[in-house]
Amino acid sequence: MNSLTYKMATEKEELQQIHQLNYQTFVEEIPQHEKNSLRELVDKFHDENTYVIAKQGTEVVGMIAVRGIRPFSLDQKLENLDEYLPQGAVPCEVRLLSVKKQWRSTQTFYKLVDRLVSYCLEKQYTVALISGTVRQLKLYKRIGFIPFGGLVGKEGAQFQPMYLTRESFSSSTKAFQRLMVRKQPSSMYSFLPGPVQLSSNVKQAFSQAPLSHRAFDFTLHMTGLKEKLLNLTGAAGVQILVGTGTLANDVVAGQLKGLKGKGLILSNGEFGERLIDHASRFGLSYTTLEKEWNEAADPNEIRNYLTADPSIKWLWTVHCETSTGYLYNLSELKAVCQEHDVELCLDACSSAGVAPLDLTDILFASAVSGKGFGSYPGLAIIFHREEVQANPAIPRYLDLGLYAENGGIAFTHSSNLIVALAEALNEINSVHTQKLSSTLRTLFFESSMLPLGDESYSPGIITMALPEEISSRSLGDACKEKGVLISYESSYLLERNWVQLALMGDHPEEECVKKAIVVKETYTSFLNEIGFSPC
Repeated sequence: MNSLTYKMATEKEELQQIHQLNYQTFVEEIPQHEKNSLRELVDKFHDENTYVIAKQGTEVVGMIAVRGIRPFSLDQKLENLDEYLPQGAVPCEVRLLSVKKQWRSTQTFYKLVDRLVSYCLEKQYTVALISGTVRQLKLYKRIGFIPFGGLVGKEGAQFQPMYLTRESFSSSTKAFQRLMVRKQPSSMYSFLPGPVQLSSNVKQAFSQAPLSHRAFDFTLHMTGLKEKLLNLTGAAGVQILVGTGTLANDVVAGQLKGLKGKGLILSNGEFGERLIDHASRFGLSYTTLEKEWNEAADPNEIRNYLTADPSIKWLWTVHCETSTGYLYNLSELKAVCQEHDVELCLDACSSAGVAPLDLTDILFASAVSGKGFGSYPGLAIIFHREEVQANPAIPRYLDLGLYAENGGIAFTHSSNLIVALAEALNEINSVHTQKLSSTLRTLFFESSMLPLGDESYSPGIITMALPEEISSRSLGDACKEKGVLISYESSYLLERNWVQLALMGDHPEEECVKKAIVVKETYTSFLNEIGFSPC
C-alpha cells in the first residue's frame, strides 16, 4: 500500500468523505444510527468538531473527531462525569474513530492517535475522553486509554467510557512512547532557519567548560567576537545580549523611541508585520508602507512617501523577509534615505552571514547567532553607528547604552554561545551559499516545485508554494520521517501552504544536494498519489 498523509480536515471534499465514512462505520458496521438513501451521516456536533484524517492520495481512509465544548455526549450518558476524571483535568471529547478495513492492520490508527495527541497538547487539553467500542477494547488499552464507569449504549452497539492522558499514552508501550517523544534519527539533516545545521567545529567550541562572565578570559572572548562582527559588516559598534531576534528588535525600538520625528516602516511579509508590532508596543510615532506578501518594494514609492512627509526621520525594515526570502536592495534603500536625510535601520536577522551586508551608515541593525551566522540560537546582536548612552527611561535589559557602558557585559552571559559564534564566523562562505542556492532552485524548478522569486532573493531562504492538493504539513511530516527537516510548522507557512528550505549553517554541497533530492522525490511521490501532471 502507498504511504498515507495525516492532516486536519479542511477541504469540502474531505468533509464529504467524512460523512460517508461516518455512515459506513456507525450505520452499516456498528448499528448505531438508522440507514438513509444518501449513505451519509452528518454528526450532530459536526460544526464543533475538528477532524484528524488519514488520506491515501485524495481518499480519506481514517478519521478521528475531537471537540472541547461541553456538554459532551458522555455528559448525557454518565452522571457526574468529572468525578471520574483526574483532578484538574481539562477534557476534550474524541469521537467518530473510523479506519477503513484494509487499513486496520497497519499503523494508521496509531498515527491518527499520535496526531490527535499533538493537537490536544497544542490546545492545552489534558484528558481525551472516548466511548470505545467493546470490539476494540484491547487495542484502546494498549494505547493507554483508561476505562471508567460502566458500559453505555444499546445492545449490539455498546461502548466503554475511557480517557487518555499524555502520561498514559507515552508510558503504555515503547512504540507509543517513541511516537509521543518524537525522537529523531541521529542523521537528521536540517534545512530549518533555526536551529540550523551546525559544523563539528562549532559544536566542539560550544562544548568547552563555561566561563564566568566576570572572568578576564570571557572579556577577551567577547572582545574578539565583537571585532569579528564589525569587520564582517562594516558597522561601527555592536552589542551582544543573551536572547533572540525579537529581543534585538525590542532593543532597537527602544532606541528609536528617543529619535526626533516619526518613522516609516516597510512590510511585505510576516517579519515586516512584526516590526510594526514592535513599534506599536513601544508607542513609536510612525507610518507604514505595507505591500502584499512577496510584493516587490518600489524605491520610487518609498521616495514619494518621504517627499510627501518631511517629518519622517527614520526608516525601519527587514533586510531579508524570512517568510518569503525576499531581499530588499540595501544600496537602493541607503540612497533613498540619504537623499531625504532619513536614518536607516534594519532587521538583518535572516541576512547577516548569508547575503552581502554592508552596515556602513546604518543607524541600528539587529541580528542573531542562530541563523545566517551558523551557530546556536541564544544571542541577540545589535549593531549601531553612533555611541549610545544609558537611558533610565528604557527597561534595564533593553537599554543598549547600559551594555555599551559596561563593555558589552552588563548582565550574566554565556561563554559557550560566545565562543561557538566566534567559530561559526570563521566558516561563513557567501559564495558557496549563493552557488548552492542556485543549484537547489534549479533542482526544484525541474520538479514543478516552484520557488518564490528569483536569483535576487536571499540565497539563504527558498520558499515554495504547494498545490492545494498537497498539504505543506503532510509533506513536511513525510520529509521528517525520512530524516530531513524542512520549515513548514510556522503558522504563516501553514496558512499559505508553503514550505521552506533554509541554507543557513553548515551545508557541504554533496550532502546538501542529496538531502534536497529527498525533498524533491517526496514531493514527486505526493504528486503521483493525487495523479497530478504539471503543465
